[in-house]
Amino acid sequence: MTTVDIEKENKELTRRYKELLRISYRTLSDDDKKMIRKAFEVAVDAHKDQRRKSGEAYVFHPLAVARIVASEIGMDATSIAAALLHDVVEDTSYTLEDLEELFGPTVARIVDGLTKISNLKKHRDVSLQAENFRKMLLTINDDVRVIIIKIADRLHNMQTMDSMRPDKQVKIASETLYIYAPLAHRIGLYNIKTELEDLGLKYTEPEVFKDISRKMKETKEQQDQYIEEFTKAVEQSLDKEILDYEIKGRPKSIYSIRRKMLKQNIPFDEVYDKFAIRIIYKAAPESEKFLAWKIYSIVTDHFRPNPTRLRDWISSPKSTGYEALHITVMGLRGRWVEVQIRSDRMNEIAEKGYAAHYKYKQGSSNETEEDQTLDQWLNRLQEALENNETNAVDFVEQFKLNLYNKEIFVFTPQGELKSLPKAATPLDFAFSIHTEVGMHTRGARVNGKLVPLSHELKSGDQVEIITSEHAKPNNNWLDYATTARARSKIKSSLKDEKKTIAEDGKIILTRKLRSQKISLDENVINEMVIYFKLKTSLDLFYRVGIGTIDNKMIKEYATSRSNAFVTFFKNKIRKAPVAEHVNKDEITEKYDLLVFGKDEQKLDYTLAQCCNPIPGDKVFGFTTVSEGIKVHKQNCPNSISLQSNYAYRIIPAKWIDSSAQEFKADLELTGIDTLGLVNHVTREISEHMHVNMRNLNFTTNDGVFKGNITVIVQNKEHLRRLIENLKKINGIDKVIRL
Repeated sequence: MTTVDIEKENKELTRRYKELLRISYRTLSDDDKKMIRKAFEVAVDAHKDQRRKSGEAYVFHPLAVARIVASEIGMDATSIAAALLHDVVEDTSYTLEDLEELFGPTVARIVDGLTKISNLKKHRDVSLQAENFRKMLLTINDDVRVIIIKIADRLHNMQTMDSMRPDKQVKIASETLYIYAPLAHRIGLYNIKTELEDLGLKYTEPEVFKDISRKMKETKEQQDQYIEEFTKAVEQSLDKEILDYEIKGRPKSIYSIRRKMLKQNIPFDEVYDKFAIRIIYKAAPESEKFLAWKIYSIVTDHFRPNPTRLRDWISSPKSTGYEALHITVMGLRGRWVEVQIRSDRMNEIAEKGYAAHYKYKQGSSNETEEDQTLDQWLNRLQEALENNETNAVDFVEQFKLNLYNKEIFVFTPQGELKSLPKAATPLDFAFSIHTEVGMHTRGARVNGKLVPLSHELKSGDQVEIITSEHAKPNNNWLDYATTARARSKIKSSLKDEKKTIAEDGKIILTRKLRSQKISLDENVINEMVIYFKLKTSLDLFYRVGIGTIDNKMIKEYATSRSNAFVTFFKNKIRKAPVAEHVNKDEITEKYDLLVFGKDEQKLDYTLAQCCNPIPGDKVFGFTTVSEGIKVHKQNCPNSISLQSNYAYRIIPAKWIDSSAQEFKADLELTGIDTLGLVNHVTREISEHMHVNMRNLNFTTNDGVFKGNITVIVQNKEHLRRLIENLKKINGIDKVIRL
């Protein structure tokens, strides 16, 4: 580069640095400015020999990230300094110790968190990529500013991705849509979320992006005209009330229009709400709510509201801190239009997220004190992260759901308001109150009525959880729970229970093998794991514990083993296989059986060619006219049309682990009626044998007792033991399986 170019670059650097200080959302003290100046000088020095792919000096990147952090997100001086230094430790000779000495422990800790995220390996493998995201989310626990600066860094990278290779662009854009946009949404950075989504679409589906952008430009004139007509219709009434307000139109993001087109299967022209109208008014804190409803009243005097589309986030703000009143009204020319009513304070919070909360927090002496709702979210996140039992892909998927989820508000019996994700169940509510409440849930009342644990809660429901010391999670709970927290706690509890059963199974197996003159050692375990086509020793012991591997099967194994000549001969031909992870501490979920309907019946089926479901996928059955039941994936391209046009032919279906499946059996008991007989029978079934009863019917006639019971057992052996034990009860003569 020539001297002139370098001078030009330095001038531009100084200009941007001064602009950074000028446009900062917070008021910066002299000490703040000194710290930012020092961080700027260190960044310039550290990156002096580096250039970006586009050819410009590398230091322009941290400066741009600091600008986003300062003005668009509105963070404090510490964050601005950390943003300027975010690549220094990773890319240059400066160490973390140097930064701590120069800027103190907080800046050093934030930069350390950002360096850890950058050092995560870039993997093509989905599960490793998910593991990286999990590690990245763990850094949030150190300081939420780490993730906020990381989002700003990602935004600038997305804005300047043109000079990259196309495959790199697609990878970074997909990652952005997968995790960074949902994170920005959750932290309340709506503007940044929108930009990340649009840029993500620009690189993942460039043709679609160009097409929608072009159409948006073409329709902009009509939109502006519509907003002007709407404003004219209401401004006279608003002015009469002497309100200080402005009316703006906000076009919907390209990404959200694309999502609507896909979801409703409609072309661009049929997407009606391509924009929303915002009425932003000035108000003192005490009259904010009153004025919002006054404006609502004026708008609805002119335009008829859609009663099902009123959203009051002023009385109950979203957990992201968002406050506003949203109404959908029948506007001019018979078109529905969304109107958002916000005070200027609410508007700032919607645009800046948590940064604006600091500004409006009265009397808060501690600069870094986080908003309460953010704290609650971080605590919930920490709990989910600490449970490392979950496989990383499932974890990130679950976590993503909880980022983007729409909210509902439900009440506790005492009248407290709780926020839950849409489609939450009483089980999610129980775990949100306390893990112990969740673990011991026996039932639930919604608005005073008993409901199943799978009942979907609606906003405004009052929920009461009925607990019992003896209640504990079972496999079905995973079908009822939707939140990451509830699911991770249930999975961990089921795993513990399976481990306890496996410990008993090991003792049973040792005893049974001893009677076959075989002692249980690592070699034998290895052989048995392979013989029964399992993955781990724990799987083997668990299946013995629940009786799926019974006496007969163990004897067959012993016989095959004692046939030494055959074994010897086979091993000569090929090497003996080694069981993978024999002592690995896990119980494998083996999705090997497809069941249908509430009763989990086994039916004949074929897998649909259009989506080729595999074991473990979320699926449903569809009864065809001539080909029996076809099984489709829930997200199959044809599922929407099948479920809307032929709902009556849809059968719920799911993949399960056949060894953990429970079966229904009907028993008939006859005998002589004695005092307390029914009590003995039910106690034997539920307390000693730990079997669930679905149906009970007892009659006595002139001293003769007859009972019909439907029980849920895991296998034939389990049922055989139950029948044996029932026969031993005094007074019972016969027990027959119907």
